[in-house]
Amino acid sequence: MFGLGKKKETLLAPFAGAVVGVDQVPDPVFSQKMLGDGFAVVPAADAGTVDVVAPCAGRLAKVFNTGHAFALVSDQGLEVLVHIGLETVEMKGEGFEALAATGDHVDAGQPVIRADVAAIRAGGRDPITPVVCTKAKQVAKLVVSDGDAGPAATVTLN
Repeated sequence: MFGLGKKKETLLAPFAGAVVGVDQVPDPVFSQKMLGDGFAVVPAADAGTVDVVAPCAGRLAKVFNTGHAFALVSDQGLEVLVHIGLETVEMKGEGFEALAATGDHVDAGQPVIRADVAAIRAGGRDPITPVVCTKAKQVAKLVVSDGDAGPAATVTLN
């Protein structure tokens, strides 16, 4: 009753940049929350290579072979997807280096993927990086902290 005793999960921004609501992502799959609610990070205009970190502690359920995304299940059971840039699967792994593997346990803030933001932009792609909670039933409430990267969102779990 009144949300007392509900578990909360803090999600970190996966790298430095401006945090915006997922509804600001210029791709309807994300902005219309088809994959879930969340936030996105826009890297600085002069960003070169960034280490994309785990937004929370958990087990990596999938590190995509192309390096453009990873999914994790937090220690509290929250399912999270981090998708680095838009249309970046088409880069076929160019500009991405996996720093962790599927099945690894990671701490919040631990690097998972190294991404070349300059290469993403040079290829005509948007480097905005959505972070979404993929199981809507798990999320009672999600509050995004717009602004500079850091703790980017607080999720109240059902």
